[in-house]
Amino acid sequence: MLNEDTRATLAQRLWDAEAGVTPIAPLTDDYPDLTPDDAFEIQLINIRRKLDAGAVVTGHKVGLASKAMQEMMGVDEPDYGHLLDTMEYPEGTPVEAAKFCFPRVEVEVGFILGADIPPEGCSQEEAAAAIEWVVPSIELIDSRIKDWKITLGDTIADNASSCGYVVGSGRVRLADIDVAAIEATLYKNGEFLASGRSDAVLGNPLNSVGWLASTVAKFGVRLRKGDVILPGTAIRAMDAAPGDSFRADFAGLGSVSMEFR
Repeated sequence: MLNEDTRATLAQRLWDAEAGVTPIAPLTDDYPDLTPDDAFEIQLINIRRKLDAGAVVTGHKVGLASKAMQEMMGVDEPDYGHLLDTMEYPEGTPVEAAKFCFPRVEVEVGFILGADIPPEGCSQEEAAAAIEWVVPSIELIDSRIKDWKITLGDTIADNASSCGYVVGSGRVRLADIDVAAIEATLYKNGEFLASGRSDAVLGNPLNSVGWLASTVAKFGVRLRKGDVILPGTAIRAMDAAPGDSFRADFAGLGSVSMEFR
């Protein structure tokens, strides 16, 4: 485990990289023993700093929850991070690509909680009971680590590489849709790009929600009523550049779009 001073130093590296849109070498180059617990404590330092500046937590995310994403990034377990109001983009509002080091988009079946989720040992049934709405969403990810050369510790410290999200207008009750069998299709600039199914996310996105609640509980983090939960993508993350426009269609759920300038 790293000491508090070292964690603070690494948090500052990531803070400066984000502020200056200048990626840095992996934290694990200098600290190969960086653990997931160390990494989340580093993440929390920067999240608290943003909250002190006026940001508000709007939800949480799980990343690297599908085989496709784990193979893409060379890790073997999920990461997890925070969503803030400063990261939320209204649909139809272009995203400034220049604000990010190397932006990518992920297609996700999202959830909005209607109740707090039990913090430990959360079952799939308990996770389902807390969900008010199933929603179409796109997450914007960006690594402050140069060339996306991340380990699990690097990405967790870097808020699970998360930096934005958009939620579509569709709202479906959990009881009215099989969340483990939602087909999603992604289009870039009007052309088909990729497709996948929601059960690629830990077998069922509900498993991702329960796993997240239990994983962050020991740090005092709770999944609360009103939170947006992004459980992971069934499709590989796709690079985004100025002028790109993305649309994701979800069977039985609706669509959502994100564009860059």
